[in-house]
Amino acid sequence: SPRRAPGTAARVPCRVSSVLNRDAKQFGKQHMFDASEETCWNSDQGTCQWVTLDFPRPVKVSQLHVQFQGGFSSRLCTLEGCKAGEELVKISELYPQDSHAMQISFTTKTVLDKLKITFENSTDFFGRIVVYHLGVLGERL
Repeated sequence: SPRRAPGTAARVPCRVSSVLNRDAKQFGKQHMFDASEETCWNSDQGTCQWVTLDFPRPVKVSQLHVQFQGGFSSRLCTLEGCKAGEELVKISELYPQDSHAMQISFTTKTVLDKLKITFENSTDFFGRIVVYHLGVLGERL
């Protein structure tokens, strides 16, 4: 069974497109990885919000787990990845449901050092995305 890629928690450098009202303490990226039902990353408004993960060593990604807030999800998620020092290339497209349920997507088992998830089409009129949990499963190489 796939193992959580090491440090999909705070140990993996993560960047996000924006944070609601720039209030990182309340709505910051760290909340996607804290396993709390009470906290979340809440983007600011605007189209195409995104998250990037920079793994400390190559990872063969097999699953993506994401939990949105219903009404603030993405109809289309584009996954891109690359090895260190290379340009991002498109891996796959996911079509999540607009719900609060944990969603599991299987990806082509691509080896990468960097993963970018772009939320292309928010269900929120203002383009905001709310993620309670983000997990990447795979194996270290």
